[in-house]
Amino acid sequence: MRRNWLHKGMLVILACMVFAGCANRPAQEKVQTSSLKIMYWDERYFFQEYGDLFAIGHPNVNIEVVSTNSIYNNSNGEQIDYEKAFSEFVEKEQPDVILLDSSNYDKFVTDGKLMELDTLIERDKYDTETIYPALIEMLKDKGGGKLYGLSPNFNGSAIFYNADLFAKYGIEVPHDGMTWQELLDLARRFPTEGDKDTRVYGFGAQYGMSMENLASSIASAQGLQFLNPDTMKVTINTDSWKQTYKLAMDAVDSKAVYIPEGNGFQGGTMEEYYKSQIFVMGRMAMAVESLYMLQDLKQAQDSLKDYKPFQIGVAAGPVDPADPLSSRNINFNEIFAIRANSPNADAAWEFIKFINGEEFARVKSRTMNNGLLSRMGVVKEYNGVNLEPFYKLKPKLNNDNRSYEKVPNDFYMQYQPVLERELKLAQEKKKSIDEALQTVQDEAQVLLDKAVKDEAAKKSSGEAADTGTSGESSDAGTGGVIVIESGKSGE
Repeated sequence: MRRNWLHKGMLVILACMVFAGCANRPAQEKVQTSSLKIMYWDERYFFQEYGDLFAIGHPNVNIEVVSTNSIYNNSNGEQIDYEKAFSEFVEKEQPDVILLDSSNYDKFVTDGKLMELDTLIERDKYDTETIYPALIEMLKDKGGGKLYGLSPNFNGSAIFYNADLFAKYGIEVPHDGMTWQELLDLARRFPTEGDKDTRVYGFGAQYGMSMENLASSIASAQGLQFLNPDTMKVTINTDSWKQTYKLAMDAVDSKAVYIPEGNGFQGGTMEEYYKSQIFVMGRMAMAVESLYMLQDLKQAQDSLKDYKPFQIGVAAGPVDPADPLSSRNINFNEIFAIRANSPNADAAWEFIKFINGEEFARVKSRTMNNGLLSRMGVVKEYNGVNLEPFYKLKPKLNNDNRSYEKVPNDFYMQYQPVLERELKLAQEKKKSIDEALQTVQDEAQVLLDKAVKDEAAKKSSGEAADTGTSGESSDAGTGGVIVIESGKSGE
């Protein structure tokens, strides 16, 4: 009996002690959670590239992704005013974080739709010194001297070269800032004898090249456009375009450029695929490619048993001779910005800080699936190849990046056969380049005028059907029907 009494007494005392401890312990603070709506082109890929890593350090932020794929999915195959549809998407979804690119960033700044980041950067002492300086300069330039967005990655191309081949034939290796003329002159110094399966080529592309492809790349470096989307005039018969096509044709005629037979690799094993890439297999001296070339080289080395590695070099270029310090082949496709008046601006800033920070860059440096990292100094090489040349040139961006969307899609389909036909005649020496381009311009202008007229009639008819009134179309009215204000630049 006494033992039971003592046992019960001890339980009461213990319960009181526990209760007292609980009573004296400060109440746990309620965990604060926040929501964040982020605009991206694909939800699954977003979490793979950004969201999952951000969630590890920010478990109390609930992310909702609104996909821009819906802009295209709702087009029903019809040509859309992308700029208008994009703005309507942002207005409807009200994302906290807006995904922009180098073509529409400045418009959102001008329209006052973005939050300035400079005050946030200063408040948090956020380090932007090691972010690609040309990116910061470009974003500030487009922002009127202020920063409204940041981009964790970018895409750019450079001159890749096989240093072993240059040493074998006693030819000096490419240097930073080479023009296309210099590059192709260098390519012609390599021997051209031998059969197609064993010989060396001075220049080529990873997935094959034609004279038209080569001319397009040369024109892109100089910012040439084959038509003016504002005036709807074809502009391919100019001295600059003639020089471009002559340079490309001379290079192809010299047999220094690799032109694959047919359409190149059409399917097969991974081994057959890599063996079709003659730069990867050590039989091409130079190629102008992106970072993904290095990934292909590494995969080939890992996959092929008899693979013979060679020393890779990279040089910045090719450049426009009129502006040797810049490149038009640098693109920023993922600029993240905070929507003005966002109720979740703090969480949005935490996200942008994280994906542009060093910690994030260190993780992504292992794969670099999304291109080159804007945060410099974290990764200086890839598989032993120095990446510094990719950061040497400044991006030179066109101001009318989306204006080509004014051009009816039907025109492009009709224009391409005309261009291919005339270039073939020029390559076969049945026409001069001057004559071929004159024919292209004349026929293409007729096709463009008709496409614009048909597009205007279609739009006028659709508007009449929507309002229940009959619409009359006339040639004089076609110029005012196209409502797109800007579009993708031609190359």
